[in-house]
Amino acid sequence: MSLSTKVARAGTPIAVLVIAVFAFACSGASGPSTGGGTITLQGAGATFPNPLYQKWVSEYGKLHPNVRIDYQSIGSGGGIKQIQAQTVDFGASDAPMSDADLKATPGELLHIPTVLGAVVVTYNVASITQPLHLSPEVLADIFLGNVKKWDDARLKQDNPGINLPAADITVVHRADGSGTSYVFTDYLSKVSTEWKDKVGTDKSPKWPEGQGGKGNEGVTGQIKQQPNTIGYVELAYAVQNKLPAALIKNASGKFVEPSIDAVTAAAASASAQTPDDLRVSITNSAGENAYPISSYTYILAYKDQKNAEKGKALVDFLWWGIHDGEQFAKDLQYAPLPAEIVKRAEAKINSITSGGKPLR
Repeated sequence: MSLSTKVARAGTPIAVLVIAVFAFACSGASGPSTGGGTITLQGAGATFPNPLYQKWVSEYGKLHPNVRIDYQSIGSGGGIKQIQAQTVDFGASDAPMSDADLKATPGELLHIPTVLGAVVVTYNVASITQPLHLSPEVLADIFLGNVKKWDDARLKQDNPGINLPAADITVVHRADGSGTSYVFTDYLSKVSTEWKDKVGTDKSPKWPEGQGGKGNEGVTGQIKQQPNTIGYVELAYAVQNKLPAALIKNASGKFVEPSIDAVTAAAASASAQTPDDLRVSITNSAGENAYPISSYTYILAYKDQKNAEKGKALVDFLWWGIHDGEQFAKDLQYAPLPAEIVKRAEAKINSITSGGKPLR
């Protein structure tokens, strides 16, 4: 029996990670590809931007047939671990790495923002035919397990005229280490003292309520298949699966629908607080039209590349992504980078070297 067959039968997250690492090692992620001048790049991480990154890989590959890029959407936690272990050429995460994670990394890692997206609250309740409105406190209490019924008085208050059933609420959350979870819990920690004290901000929080699904794909599937569920996914997954997205009350007191413009507004209102290393949270931004659960997503790359040929290919792909690649963002429900952030991302990409020599 082959290793891949054994893993497929095992069906566990650990087994999946084992085969992923095995595949990455076999792909030559740690050294140059030798077949016919082809350069192979391996990336892994966040499921949040996966629809866009697959599009990027496809379109870039048409322009550069000698460069083969494979991106595996295994969650931000897995992406951080694999770039730290140097089993991939680039990682991806919606959650900026912590100072402790950066110190534990064998080399300087750069955070290169690629696009912005929205984490949406989606649900499957047959009787709700209009968009659900959720205030921050009620949303936090649903995920804390304090609000247990769809016809709870506080939900009714924010949703007059909507038929809310007398049914139990089933919460669905991520089961894996997730940047989407980080963004969602970061938001809940800002709007709920109880959430901050009991759960906090984490890629893998100890959930007080609900059932887990692997990846944005897994959460989407569970909500789609089970009635009276509620969970959180990246906007593209809700749109692609024709699931509704709730309007969330923002810091200005306005119920805002998740949209590209509302995500852009969140980024704009937080631009002054963006540090030099570009690690920033834009949840609960103060802008009147800002969608409050918005986030950048990042590609993680070593500042000094061990292999110059592969490093140059990675730099070229990243440069293409934040310029030509941005044209594909809106159709896939992502917001392109603001012009100021593009300039700052350019500087990060231009700083990448191999053996101290610039790659651009």
